Amino acid sequence: MNDSRQYPARPIVGVGAVIVQDGRVLLVKRRYEPLAGRWSLPGGTLEIGETLEAGLAREMQEETGLDVRVGPVIEVFDRIMLDEEKRVQYHFVLVDYLCWPTRGTLAAGSDVEDAIFVDPGDLARYELTEKAQAVIDRGLQLAANPNMNTNRAVRS
Repeated sequence: MNDSRQYPARPIVGVGAVIVQDGRVLLVKRRYEPLAGRWSLPGGTLEIGETLEAGLAREMQEETGLDVRVGPVIEVFDRIMLDEEKRVQYHFVLVDYLCWPTRGTLAAGSDVEDAIFVDPGDLARYELTEKAQAVIDRGLQLAANPNMNTNRAVRS
């Protein structure tokens, strides 16, 4: 894969999701850098003219085969990765959302090697980054809020 995201002229906007179903969280094994071969949250970059929520829905469909209902923003943060010479190799501004699957069949798609739902008590064995773990923890807290009404909520 020719990675045009490396050494960017400016930060790249990305979206990610904590997808919750039956108390479990969706993890994907990344196919490409950054974090190739590591378990993480599904996500990707926005396309020109695409809203955050539309980009997130598209990325989830491409990576997991699932259509999702996009919920609230969990967190916005920078992921800046330097190369050996301390040059910025990757710089993403990431917006992570809480989501729930609405239809589709879970399958590893475009940028991922594998996709699985994991019980939160088993997350440690997937060696997530500290940030991914923190975002998942916050997403699960939001999902546990009875005001989220995860089963029938409709976006206005």
